[in-house]
Amino acid sequence: MKMIVLDRDGVINEEAKDPEVRIKSPQEWIAIPGSLEAINKLCQNGYTVTVATNQSGIGRGIFDRATLEAIHQKMLSKVKDSGGRIDHIYFCPHSPEEHCECRKPKPGLLHQIAQDYPIKISEIYFIGDALSDYQASIAAGCQFGLVLTGKGKQTQEVLMTENIPTFKNLLDVAEKLKG
Repeated sequence: MKMIVLDRDGVINEEAKDPEVRIKSPQEWIAIPGSLEAINKLCQNGYTVTVATNQSGIGRGIFDRATLEAIHQKMLSKVKDSGGRIDHIYFCPHSPEEHCECRKPKPGLLHQIAQDYPIKISEIYFIGDALSDYQASIAAGCQFGLVLTGKGKQTQEVLMTENIPTFKNLLDVAEKLKG
């Protein structure tokens, strides 16, 4: 099995205008150009694609689970229309103040994925744009790739001394991870 885990905001879809809230309605979910095609290519190349995303808007009372489900249904529909598939979406609904184990930079979501699929965590490739994505991948022991969309350029500056595979965007990932 080949598995790729994607962060959502800043990797698949555009970041929200309010970085504290992120995307809070289906109308605000806008795919980054090329990301839907990228997921299709990853699937064609034999990858199982999942998503791991922090969604503290639920814990903060900004939106509810039904709204998050509607956002994810829009994303899944757009991915399907492009010929791709997201196998599962893992999300942390907690606010930062709850200090849960599933909120990135902690590795809980990645550990859950490794439990749910027949794959060693060291064989999972996690693609993210934020420092917390990188930190979660290191804590979990999986491979990491940084995209320069979303917060990627700022994250690259922070991690300048690290030897991290870096990609222009998710389409660049799909084109380079063919096998």
